[in-house]
Amino acid sequence: MLTDLLRDAGHQVISFVEKAVNDEGRTEIKFDFVKWINSKDGDEKFIYDYQGATGTDLVIYVGPSGTDAWAEIGAAYASGIKILGLWAKGEPAGLMRKMVKWFVDYRDLLMEVRKISEK
Repeated sequence: MLTDLLRDAGHQVISFVEKAVNDEGRTEIKFDFVKWINSKDGDEKFIYDYQGATGTDLVIYVGPSGTDAWAEIGAAYASGIKILGLWAKGEPAGLMRKMVKWFVDYRDLLMEVRKISEK
């Protein structure tokens, strides 16, 4: 929903989840994870995710998410990229949550995106 709303507002969205679903053609993916990490496809996904996190104007984190997402947040933060987050019950973030400007309502997050894009 958030991806669609952002695109409807004219933003270019790089979605890691969307790419995985499109590449594999389904949401329930079962495979040898370690073998995949060391494969050409794993390399391509790593580059896509890393470049998406470090080569953009803004990163939006939707929680709760996994350890890879938090690594991407760290890479974005270290690159000086603004990070907004949609807080969800069960979010495991500890001290590093300080890297993110948090929102509990997607509408407030979208208003912040609008403010940022008008600058």
